[in-house]
Amino acid sequence: MKLSLGGLSLLVALVGASSFVFLVVAIATDFWYIIDASKLEMSRNGTDALSSHSGLWRTCRDMHGTFVILMPLSLILMIFGGMTGFISILARAYLLLLMTGLLFLFGALVTLTGISVYIAYSAAAFEEAVCLLRSKDLLVEIDIRFGWSLALVWISFVTEVLTGAVFLLAARVVGLKQRREQAL
Repeated sequence: MKLSLGGLSLLVALVGASSFVFLVVAIATDFWYIIDASKLEMSRNGTDALSSHSGLWRTCRDMHGTFVILMPLSLILMIFGGMTGFISILARAYLLLLMTGLLFLFGALVTLTGISVYIAYSAAAFEEAVCLLRSKDLLVEIDIRFGWSLALVWISFVTEVLTGAVFLLAARVVGLKQRREQAL
């Protein structure tokens, strides 16, 4: 199968843009961690709403700095990668395509680190809540789960890796083409 640089350019643009959009939506929304206490609310016949959700911007102060730095840093790396990727595709520059691919893979690593820190924080917060409640019976009536914002970050991570891989593939295509032209 012959890969053209035009086809790879279109693929990398679509995948890179979707990765950016997924990460922006995930960062902007507050549905990373969902606590559904509707069973508890009904059993207590109370009018107080106990269910809630949280995101990157409504978390504990100890870990808040990490979230505030890592996810937006990944966005900045994507913006910079998009600009260098556009220039490298137009210039058909092997080294610039290679560096752009590595930049996207580094951005994916930053995103993965942010996801991991958030999940570790959530596990620690859950353990602390269990210790504070001292009642396992109460947890049966509460449903705690990760929300769709975290799922969007995972999708963004996968598409960031795919974008980096396609840039590396484009660098290989350009490199092979340049070698072929030099041999003639």
